[in-house]
Amino acid sequence: MSGGQTNANGPLSGRLIVLGITGSIAAFKAPEIVRALRAAGADVQALLTPAATKFVSPLTLRTLTGHAVDADLLDLLPDGRIGHIVAADSADAILVAPATAQWLGAMAGGLAGDAVTAACLATTAPVVVAPAMDGEMWAHPATATNAARLTNDFGYTIVPPESGALASGSSGVGRLPEPATLVDALVRAIGSAPIREPSEARRPPLVPAGDLSGRRVVITAGGTEEPIDAVRILANRSSGRQGVALAEAARDRGADVVLIAARVAIPLPEGVGIVRVATVADLDAALRSALLPPPAGTSATPADLFIAAAAVSDFRMAGGPSREKLRRDGALTLHLEPTPDLLAGIAAALGPRAKRATKLIGFSAESGATKRAAEKLNAKDLDLIIANDVSAPGIGFESAENAVEILHVDGSTQRIGPAPKRVVADGILDQAVLLLSGATHA
Repeated sequence: MSGGQTNANGPLSGRLIVLGITGSIAAFKAPEIVRALRAAGADVQALLTPAATKFVSPLTLRTLTGHAVDADLLDLLPDGRIGHIVAADSADAILVAPATAQWLGAMAGGLAGDAVTAACLATTAPVVVAPAMDGEMWAHPATATNAARLTNDFGYTIVPPESGALASGSSGVGRLPEPATLVDALVRAIGSAPIREPSEARRPPLVPAGDLSGRRVVITAGGTEEPIDAVRILANRSSGRQGVALAEAARDRGADVVLIAARVAIPLPEGVGIVRVATVADLDAALRSALLPPPAGTSATPADLFIAAAAVSDFRMAGGPSREKLRRDGALTLHLEPTPDLLAGIAAALGPRAKRATKLIGFSAESGATKRAAEKLNAKDLDLIIANDVSAPGIGFESAENAVEILHVDGSTQRIGPAPKRVVADGILDQAVLLLSGATHA
């Protein structure tokens, strides 16, 4: 199944959980919720309102769940059945997360204008609702009345929003509860009821393997380091989190992944090939081995995609590092030289963009404007470049979250985040999949 295997011993093992996603900005957390449900053992299908598709990609959810995503009330499953009816009939529970004020009102009035509301109307399974919205909106009497009706008249479980930073920039009640909290609410709502539909044939059908199945993907992560002397190094603040998240996401989409890892601050993922490097020279050798055509008479699988997420040192000691530890005898002047541009070198070696088989995606760490990223995209002859503002607090280097802008050759862009780096990784890979297919980007 796409998205990796579920936990056979989890509290939701064997259960089908239908995740209904509505048009709150908190919908970008849906992939995290899917992963938490699968870690608890659940099989997951996603239903989206039309507005939800503005915040989370159906392609990402299809890949993570292994099921077709129903985002239109009139959509049919690949086998011709009505998607939201199959979900309603076979789900052990429906989790609506995030639920907007609009959706609460529609559901309280029984207005089946989207797949999420229609499935809830058509099911006899427990329904758990996790509202997420601005604090004043949550406190409004209309919202409170609708939420109370869902609880008192329909028997739904409402998981109240939590306090914290909100999308409006303010702080207060309205934040989507954490995935673990939602899993606990589902376990309690289902209780000891038997599995509602044990027959796989009657559940939503599985879709083919992930959208990177059969693809070979090479990714770099972490920060390189250059020795100054026998004990000291020149380094940067990269933690490697974004590169590792990309490797995990590509693996979960079915790719054969090679992760070339420099210095990283987190564990490296399982299920991928690992090549460890330290210096720019090490990385250069590893890239040429992984990406360039092998010598005549030998065979190797070419890479379909290369994502250069590592933070590569820009300078190194001119003439090489000192063999002995430099003495602290006052001021010290280091003579540095620029390191080669590895990505530009790989692009040149593979040939012009229009003719090469490997798609190249670069990263450009910027401070503010992304103009230089656009220049790099063309100067290095890349297929995409990802610009991220490393000067912004709470994102980029050493952070769990990131905010990026994807720049295309035609000048168009997409923005992702601020969001967890795994969410950013899935958004980048959505564009990479389209790039590999030759389709116009989303």
